[in-house]
Amino acid sequence: MAFRDHLGAAETISQPISLIHGMWEYSKDNNHPLLVFDNITETPGHKAAVNLLTRDRLCAAIGISPGEYIDTLAWAMKNPASPEIVDSSNAECFENIQSTVNLEAIPIPHHWPQDRGRYSSASVIIAQYNGIRNMSFHRQFLRDKNHTVVRLVPRHLRTMMTTARANGDTVDVAVVNAPDPVVLLAAAMSFDENIDELTIAAALHEKLYKKPLRLTKMPNGVEVPASSEYVFWGKITLENDDEGPYVDITGTIDDVRQEPVIEFDGLVHRNDPIFHALIPGEAEHKTLMGLPRSPTIKDAVSKVCECLDVHMTEGGCGWLAAVVKIRKKNADDGIKAIEAALAGHRSMKMVTVVDEDIDIGDPVRVEWAMVTRWQPDKDTIILSNQKGSSLDPSRNDDGTTSKVGFDATIAFGVDKSGFMSVQ
Repeated sequence: MAFRDHLGAAETISQPISLIHGMWEYSKDNNHPLLVFDNITETPGHKAAVNLLTRDRLCAAIGISPGEYIDTLAWAMKNPASPEIVDSSNAECFENIQSTVNLEAIPIPHHWPQDRGRYSSASVIIAQYNGIRNMSFHRQFLRDKNHTVVRLVPRHLRTMMTTARANGDTVDVAVVNAPDPVVLLAAAMSFDENIDELTIAAALHEKLYKKPLRLTKMPNGVEVPASSEYVFWGKITLENDDEGPYVDITGTIDDVRQEPVIEFDGLVHRNDPIFHALIPGEAEHKTLMGLPRSPTIKDAVSKVCECLDVHMTEGGCGWLAAVVKIRKKNADDGIKAIEAALAGHRSMKMVTVVDEDIDIGDPVRVEWAMVTRWQPDKDTIILSNQKGSSLDPSRNDDGTTSKVGFDATIAFGVDKSGFMSVQ
């Protein structure tokens, strides 16, 4: 499958649209529907898509129900598969090769006026160094025709780069835009150990589409999904430059930092290519950040009680807060679920635990559970001096924060009839 195969429900916008704020403004004014822009003023011959990967659209695209989503991801984590390697002559991404690298000629957008400039936010970086491969999301500021400045969050790729620089080495990379959504989901996952995310993507691809995930090799040796709309390859250099400001997932403006520079040596793309122009801070961003965390939280909670579902909330930016549904069998299951959930996703700041009759995707029903089943003085856990998320602007100067958990489950062993809603 390919990214473009999932755009059948998109509305095509053929009026001239600028990539400088224009796609963002049109999407915002129309309540962020699934859109394909096919007349971008600055980049003729190139299209761009926004708003594909909301939770419901994503599940529809890959052919599963929202209720199946978490368990499908959890299965893939435990059953990695080997991708199939194909020659470049059989790879759709090699249909066009730029004679001279010019990233400014493709529709990398400048969405929010507060951003530093044009940003590639939905592209994933596949890096290889010393026999280790990593695939992950890191936003990239378009500095000039063949350089980006990448905000490397403190995960495996930053560790890889730090090791390489200590040895005086660069890191070979390929930046992939608009692969199939299962690749994007795998890239959004984060693990304590250095797992090859492409093997998770391959497992999802085989399970959902009954076909192997095909990879092809770039001239620098990095393997990428063959049906990707765009691939640019090069290296993480020894140079740093300013990155930011940038409107992040919280809707607040992230800081300016000195971050690594990527230098690109080549760019390929499909015929009639479609750039994935994710809008930061909107639902698509929150889906890609938050949904891959749900199975790890569910797995952690399932070790201490029966966990039925996990929802990363929109108000929590898809990252900082969750609602966990359990089937309570012991008096302390709610408290144990809070502790396990916060340990299972260390960036999370707030978790609410509810009973099996609550629709965890409905914030009104979750709040109803709190006001009818939660006693603040005995059903609340507050943890101080915890490691905070860099996305939380309220964190302390040393990076720490406090975290809170609410046990909004019915007390164990009581008559439940007085707690049940007639709605």
